[in-house]
Amino acid sequence: MSVFGERIKISVFGESHGRYVGATLEGLPAGFTIDFEKLLSFMSRRRPGKELTTKRNESDRPDIISGVLGYKTTGAPLTILISNSDTHSSDYSDIERIPRPAHADYPAYVKYGGNNDIRGGGHFSARLTAPICAAGGILMQMLEKAGISIGSHIYSIGGVFDAPFDPVNMSTDILESLKASAYPVIDKTRLDLMLKTVESTRERGDSVGGIIECAVIGMRPGVGGPLFDGLDGSISKALFGIPAVKGVEFGAGFSVASMTGSQNNDQYYYDSEGNIRTVTNNSGGITGGMSNGMPVIFRTAFKPTPSISLQQDSVDIVSKENTRLEIKGRHDPCVVLRAAPIVEAVTALSVADFVTD
Repeated sequence: MSVFGERIKISVFGESHGRYVGATLEGLPAGFTIDFEKLLSFMSRRRPGKELTTKRNESDRPDIISGVLGYKTTGAPLTILISNSDTHSSDYSDIERIPRPAHADYPAYVKYGGNNDIRGGGHFSARLTAPICAAGGILMQMLEKAGISIGSHIYSIGGVFDAPFDPVNMSTDILESLKASAYPVIDKTRLDLMLKTVESTRERGDSVGGIIECAVIGMRPGVGGPLFDGLDGSISKALFGIPAVKGVEFGAGFSVASMTGSQNNDQYYYDSEGNIRTVTNNSGGITGGMSNGMPVIFRTAFKPTPSISLQQDSVDIVSKENTRLEIKGRHDPCVVLRAAPIVEAVTALSVADFVTD
């Protein structure tokens, strides 16, 4: 079972082609009313079956089977089920003996002695992000009640970049407007080129990666802790629970390595309302593992979808020979197109674990 969190804990279960995927949330406060229509709207942003995404068509309607009474939390563990109804398991017959490059097939075969479910990637599949989104969507509603907003946009696809978030001046209006878009970008003129990049790559039988930039605003200073209890460490761990994530950077990220201290340091000042703020936000809103009152901003890098139709080299683990593999099935040419709500959901898992009473 895949588990994350301390005070609020999520357990994720199921396989890509099993009857259900699901999640259980423990530690939720009692008496919170879930806006189910808002949750469905949030889930629709991740749904497959859209243009330039996998043609697997799932409703992704979450069925909350425990922990609520009339959509009001009871304080008991809350369990969510999402059915798998559009599976093509025969597409995966070849990979029982020929592991797909850049997938979990080979290490999982070794770890579980060949007993793992390889259909659609089994428990390692991005299909598991559906119940994660449902759980994270509930927590995002709770965080909003506490004045904390989370939002994101497609920062890049291939070599095409959107405008970045303003690291100092963020508003909930910006985040909400992005959530209303099927493909959230700040500079609308960049979207067409992004989509053309995905389409041209798909036509070649290949895939392309990209970056999601996410912001958390409304957090008071001092949330988090030192060393292994850091807020940035917790968010990073949650992000790496998303299949295809290969890198995370906060604030100025890796570019700080080429800065001097005077360039990198975020200098303090009192604003007109008496709040302590910083002139810049190279820290990404987190210093010493704790929120510092500035927007928490980070970027998450997603690798290209490893399931591509081009022939690739692999091995036959039964005959112990080198071979070639042509992957069948329905796959996203670019996972970034559906990744924004997933990044927001896992961020909510981490933040809620620190701030929810």
